[in-house]
Amino acid sequence: MSGHEIPTPIRKVPYFTKGTLVLFGIMCLGLATFLARFLFGLGAVTNLNDQYPWGLWIAIDVATGVALAAGGFTTAALAEIFHRGKYHVITRPALLTAMLGYTFVAIGVVTDLGRYYNIWHVLLPPFWQGNSVLFEVGMCVMIYLTVLYVEFLPIVVERFVGRVNFPGPFSIFNKIVDLFLKLAGRALQRVLWVFIIAGVVLSCLHQSSLGTLMVIAPYKMHPLWYTSLSPLLFLLSAIAVGFPMVIFESILASRSLKLKPETKVLSSIARYTPIILGTYFIVKIGDITLREAWPYVIEGSLHSFMWSVEMILGVVTPIVLFSIKRVRNSVGGLFTGATLIVLGVVLNRINVFIIAYKPLYAVKPYFPTFWEIIVTAGLACALVLIYRFFVMNLPVISVPEKDLQSASTRVGS
Repeated sequence: MSGHEIPTPIRKVPYFTKGTLVLFGIMCLGLATFLARFLFGLGAVTNLNDQYPWGLWIAIDVATGVALAAGGFTTAALAEIFHRGKYHVITRPALLTAMLGYTFVAIGVVTDLGRYYNIWHVLLPPFWQGNSVLFEVGMCVMIYLTVLYVEFLPIVVERFVGRVNFPGPFSIFNKIVDLFLKLAGRALQRVLWVFIIAGVVLSCLHQSSLGTLMVIAPYKMHPLWYTSLSPLLFLLSAIAVGFPMVIFESILASRSLKLKPETKVLSSIARYTPIILGTYFIVKIGDITLREAWPYVIEGSLHSFMWSVEMILGVVTPIVLFSIKRVRNSVGGLFTGATLIVLGVVLNRINVFIIAYKPLYAVKPYFPTFWEIIVTAGLACALVLIYRFFVMNLPVISVPEKDLQSASTRVGS
């Protein structure tokens, strides 16, 4: 970590503002619909049926959520495995985003399961189906979520060690708890590298396996998206959106918390995006060419339109933008390019799981209900609000040391 940047809780602004109150309202409406789904069943709030067993929740809450949480493992790999120390200032926010993202992916999976009360079966070997790709995804996500919580523990320990202050009769536990936190902190520092490497490996496994899910449906997928390279494309797209998601989240957080954006660091990681996203683009175009699927691109259907939008706005345009140094060095350019990539991955997962997927005996197209959309929006708002709570109470975001000294001076005066 840079010697001039110190992680600290950010309390420059109040938690509740006009914006967060709007998010809170949407979250409450989503929560009410969420509870209705469990009380009255999937059919009461969704358009899912035997022909369409999955819809918006799988495409956005699960598949997109997993991809957008990739900033955690890509940033950890860059800073910890490849020893690029200057990126330490963005690893903690990226880790928090990944941890919350995967937590909400788990909630999304439970919401979408018809027999959600059997989800505990994945924990017991007698119920395992080792030949199932979905089983591998479930195990990887579950273990990786545990790894993320372990990786986040040192931040919690750092916040409270030396500051344990139970009131009244509970004060006799202060020294004991403080000693436990110190020992836990030292132990975690010694073994943390194991969890960082495990996190990178596990992420690569389940990111690609999500693509494998679609390989088993050759007669239900449109040729523009059905390919045996789907696992590789899912992995490459997840890696490609990792740094842009960190840029997107960092700039939004800076604006919301009245902080100066880490433009220099964000511009530096943006350099890698044209290479990574360009690799994805080359593989994608090579795959379309080898499968002789170009006629589908110009057939003038909804599928060809959605594929073209995904590639032009979500892939080609950001490659061009991030290849220009002047764009990478401006906050507006960074945010525009990162937003396009994030939306491109969102659109890709919607295309793969909804647009391209057509059951053999479907009687009508699927379109999500208003309530499905509200649940997804509510989960997204809850994620933002919890992220804000964490960064205002734990040392997640790094600020210049001189700013901390200035704040201390103002408090002292």
